[in-house]
Amino acid sequence: MAGVGTPRQLDAYPDEIPQRIPVHQQVYEDLRTRILFGELAPGQPVTIQGLVEILGAGMTPVREAIRRLTSEGALEFQGNRRVTVPTPDTACIEELIFARKALEPELARRATKKATPAEINALEEIDTALDVAISLGDVGAYLHLNFEFHSKLYRIADAPILTSIVESLWLRFGPSLRVVCGRMGTQNLPDKHKETLAALRANDGEAAAIAIRDDVVQGMEQVREVLMENAQSGEMIDT
Repeated sequence: MAGVGTPRQLDAYPDEIPQRIPVHQQVYEDLRTRILFGELAPGQPVTIQGLVEILGAGMTPVREAIRRLTSEGALEFQGNRRVTVPTPDTACIEELIFARKALEPELARRATKKATPAEINALEEIDTALDVAISLGDVGAYLHLNFEFHSKLYRIADAPILTSIVESLWLRFGPSLRVVCGRMGTQNLPDKHKETLAALRANDGEAAAIAIRDDVVQGMEQVREVLMENAQSGEMIDT
């Protein structure tokens, strides 16, 4: 979700040595990505030692990553050196819907004012790849490409504070979205990206905001529906 700068060419800066990303940051980003895309399912308990083995990292950076992600609401301590990805309840889903409806359409509106033809074309390429993932039923590719589309759109808006808040929201519902994909399949997931692209090309910020709002609401309603079914049936979440 965070913006990524353009890599600088080493031959253009012969006296500069590229800085390596600190290990603790690499571990944090690795674990964060796994949570975001549902590789750790909501409610699934994981031991700290288990995460050390999964991430191939030392105990100290794993503990630091857990601490940061717990503060962000992406993980919960369960005692006995266990952590879980929280399972959103009805109240949590309501808050997420409210927050996403308030922020993401505004980012789409702002992006419309700033998007260049090249950026719109790049978004369209992502959406084309997303269509392929949907047709193939490739859940992993769908999740990554859907996130990539929204992430790139919001970066274009150039509103770092709003984007940072939205990133934290995605981290809270991302694992549940994978549950929805497993239950409903990719064919039944909302996709208002083409309406968004048309609005961007027409420089119609209000239409872009409406398309993203509808995309957000439909997706979150499906999350709520599946989680409620799981709660009523007492099923274990299966991704």
